[in-house]
Amino acid sequence: MSVSGKTRASEKFAELSERAKKAEQRVEAAQSQAKAEVERSASEARAQAQAHADKVRETADASQGHVSTSWKELQKSWSEHIAKMQEELHSSKATFDATQAVNDAEDAEGDAMSAIDFASGAIEEAEAAVLDAISAWMTADELVKKQ
Repeated sequence: MSVSGKTRASEKFAELSERAKKAEQRVEAAQSQAKAEVERSASEARAQAQAHADKVRETADASQGHVSTSWKELQKSWSEHIAKMQEELHSSKATFDATQAVNDAEDAEGDAMSAIDFASGAIEEAEAAVLDAISAWMTADELVKKQ
């Protein structure tokens, strides 16, 4: 991996760590907030997530030759998944039955825990991908030196 690539990867992991800390703080604060405030925070978080997904997609499109097809497919699949989750959330808010509301809340909690687990796995995959890229650059550098 080039020196600038190594620096960018390190900076992106630092940003990821800071973003996770902010999310942890917002979740902790939500425990003592009014419902309207929690809903506003959730809307803001969804908007930030969508903006980030759009930015990632634009970056991937701009560097199309250097991003694998499988990553592009995953991004598309993730965007479709998020849209479906938001649609289900909005339809469940119209529920007037207490039992259904409890079921919807349990489903939302399960989805939240799955999203956290997915993010954790994505961090591990990102680490492996960066280390693979560093190794690939080392191999490329060795071969260039031999020529």
